[in-house]
Amino acid sequence: MDPRPSRHLTGLPSAPSSSGADPSDTRAWLADYRGRMEELRGRAERAQAQLEGLTATAASRDGAVTVTVNGSGALLELRFGSRAEDVPRNRLAELVLSLSREAAADASRQVREVVEPVTAAGRAAR
Repeated sequence: MDPRPSRHLTGLPSAPSSSGADPSDTRAWLADYRGRMEELRGRAERAQAQLEGLTATAASRDGAVTVTVNGSGALLELRFGSRAEDVPRNRLAELVLSLSREAAADASRQVREVVEPVTAAGRAAR
């Protein structure tokens, strides 16, 4: 048995067999495969651009607290409105945490919406 690792890539479409295959079939298969990979690369690049600027914001009903997070859920901005002065500190802390979770969940949903077409296209390209 050959100890070298296999060079066979799983999940890729089978190329036409080289034994007796028409060279034009092989070229057509390769051109089609390259086209699908270029399309997938383009989708991935567009998704990456969308993800770089993705944010989500959540605010309390009374406007006392507003939080904004990035696509990873990291806090980017925390704002206290004039109503925050009337809210006890422990309640403000609860609001910040609750709204941060809410915004992070929204960001996560947005990320899934951006990435899903790319991953679905990748599965279809196999």
